Formats: sequence, C-alpha cells, structure tokens
Amino acid sequence: MGAREAMDRLLAGEATLSNGSLTAGALAKEAGVDRMALYKRHVDLKHAFYERVRSEAQQIPEPERRLRKANAKLRKTLANKEDELQKLRQLVTKLTLASAVLTQSQNTPPTPTAPGPLPDDVVPVRPTI
Repeated sequence: MGAREAMDRLLAGEATLSNGSLTAGALAKEAGVDRMALYKRHVDLKHAFYERVRSEAQQIPEPERRLRKANAKLRKTLANKEDELQKLRQLVTKLTLASAVLTQSQNTPPTPTAPGPLPDDVVPVRPTI
C-alpha cells in the first residue's frame, strides 16, 4: 500500500508531496489519501506511523506534544486555582471570626469609661433582644 512507502519517505526525510513533517496530515498527503480517511478508516496506519516516529526518529509525535503542553498548562492552572481557593478559605475563616467578635461586642452592655458611678441624668442603653 502507498501509506507504508509514504511512512518510509517521511521518516527518511525524503518527502515528495508533503512538507515532510512527522504528522498524520503529512502522511496522508504523502500517501495521496484524504486526511480524514486516514483519521477515520485507517487509524491503525496512523498509530503505526506514530509508533515508528517514536522508535525510529526518537521524537514525540506532534499531537502528543500538543497534548503534553496543554496538560502542563492545565496542571499549572489547577495549582494556581488550588492556591487561590486555600487563600479564600482562610479569608472566610478570618471574616467569620471578625463577624463573631463584632456580633458579640454588640450584644454585651457597654462598660463605663469614666471611673465611679454614672451621673443621675445618664441612663445606660442596652440592646433589645
């Protein structure tokens, strides 16, 4: 079949019809078949090509390289989100404690700041419950 010879030409760096890249698209062009036919009907040839790229050319196939790059980016994003989530959890804890302190201070009667008894015309106001 023409696909096997196309694989050989691409791996040898002797492409005649394609740009010579080690991709399934270049393999399809080199073999003279539709790219979608290679992706849908001849998946075995595509996988065999990528295996040969790994073993003979000792390269990571382009789709795998793109996936690895996207995976690394997503892992970094996830780590950043985890850090942000941890900081927000700490902030919620601090705000909850601050709210509890403020609520508690509103429910306790004020303590006189001046020493001694209050004057006769001063009536302490206590919050209603």
